[in-house]
Amino acid sequence: MNIFRYEMKSLRKSMMIWTLSMLALAALYLSIYPGMAKDAGDFKELLAGYPATVRAMLGINLDLITSLLGFYSMIFSFIILCGAIQAMNLGVSILSKESRERTADFLLVKPVSRTTIVSAKLAAALTTIVITNIIFISLSTLMANLAKTEDFSIKLFCMINLTMFFVQIIFIAIGMVVSVFFKKIKNVLPISLGFVFGFYLIGALLVTDSGDKVERILSPFKYFDNTYIIQNGNYEPFYLLIGAAIVVVSIAVSYIIYNKKDIHAVS
Repeated sequence: MNIFRYEMKSLRKSMMIWTLSMLALAALYLSIYPGMAKDAGDFKELLAGYPATVRAMLGINLDLITSLLGFYSMIFSFIILCGAIQAMNLGVSILSKESRERTADFLLVKPVSRTTIVSAKLAAALTTIVITNIIFISLSTLMANLAKTEDFSIKLFCMINLTMFFVQIIFIAIGMVVSVFFKKIKNVLPISLGFVFGFYLIGALLVTDSGDKVERILSPFKYFDNTYIIQNGNYEPFYLLIGAAIVVVSIAVSYIIYNKKDIHAVS
């Protein structure tokens, strides 16, 4: 419990910075919507001129784009990118922090098992993500209600927002398993950005509107299709299972390797 409280205290500042940054981004884009809705025809005509592959990369559905949910689906791809970076940072840093800050010996001589250490740190990371999403979903829903020009489904809006939570859980797990394969990590950010943007580019460049399930597996960003959510009111079970499998396997591997590896302090 002491480890959990310490981790929560150390993560508090970064959590607020990331949460406020994503809320600011949502506020900026949603403030544009009322003006766009007035010129919906021209806006739709402009987007229709984009190649189909570009529209697919940006998550643009011409039939939905002039609605608030359709517009939000397009801008949400940038918000979820920020959320993924936050989660990847957490995943990479929680198990590498002691080596990086030269406190490994202090922690590991405590009368607690490595399994307990990993569990406490993982619980702190997950709690941070849960708090971030509760704040973001609550305030972004309020913003959407202020920006709307007509009624929209709060349920679908929250379901779209909730996809960020699922993606963040996946990236926390990926970050953890990546970190245990490194003996020493001096700087978390380059690793986090490399993996997140790598997956994002894979999703953007290889995944089109063809609906190829094999290609979509390559990028967690494509596990949740906002158009599908709006039209069907649920998530695609296949990708939920793939995401869950990645999380379970990654976390299990992280526990196993962390329990066996030699922990070094960075010199």
